[in-house]
Amino acid sequence: MSQPPNWQRGMIRVDLDETVGFVTFDRPEKLNAMDRAFWPDLRAALVWAEEAGARCIVFRGAGTRAFCVGGDVKSFAALSTEEERRAFQIDAMATFDAIARCALPTVAAVRGLALGGGCEVAMACDMVIAADDAVFAMPEARFGLVPGYGVLRAPSVVGAQITKFMVFGGEKLDAESALRLGLVQRLSTVDGLMDDALALARKVAAVPPAAIAAGKALIDTAIDPARVAQSIEMVTALHSTPESRAAVSSFGEKA
Repeated sequence: MSQPPNWQRGMIRVDLDETVGFVTFDRPEKLNAMDRAFWPDLRAALVWAEEAGARCIVFRGAGTRAFCVGGDVKSFAALSTEEERRAFQIDAMATFDAIARCALPTVAAVRGLALGGGCEVAMACDMVIAADDAVFAMPEARFGLVPGYGVLRAPSVVGAQITKFMVFGGEKLDAESALRLGLVQRLSTVDGLMDDALALARKVAAVPPAAIAAGKALIDTAIDPARVAQSIEMVTALHSTPESRAAVSSFGEKA
């Protein structure tokens, strides 16, 4: 029995267009902010897409304003114990790793805001195509945190100093800056983004899977598991600091 052409769980939707699987972050009323279920649901979506016959994955955000603005800050406030905070970090890191290690080639098609975890998703992908209104940032420091995956991945994408510029300085990269620094590989327009992303994905999907697998194995440099464990522990500890708890609580009251 053939798989249906689409799948949805929570805020994650997958639509199959022949050999291209479009994974949509479908929570536009919250700018596609990641809820607690986002992490396991996204991992399940990748498994479904591969089993359904996709040969390339395109990540996109629903609506017109954002690819994804990262974690829902209210979900941070709900993490009341150290064990819950550690479990949250483990879940998130496992999902970024699943994107990076996905057997299928992955493309982030970014329109609008890609903040925090949204920026990290883009960095975990094999390729990024962005509309000219795209904005990339990792603003976790304003909550007394650092992006647990971004601090490990970004130095190999944009360099150590630009990573510090983004993480410590809270600086945003517009689409052209992101292209110049290597975070983005191709620019598009708001109206042309999905057509361009589909064309790129179909081209990549036509490459024999064995060649894709060999290329990913030879090109990609895996993040040391010891550094992942260190990131989990450090970010868990940061979640527990009075400064972070106060910043998260204050943001939640304003939201």
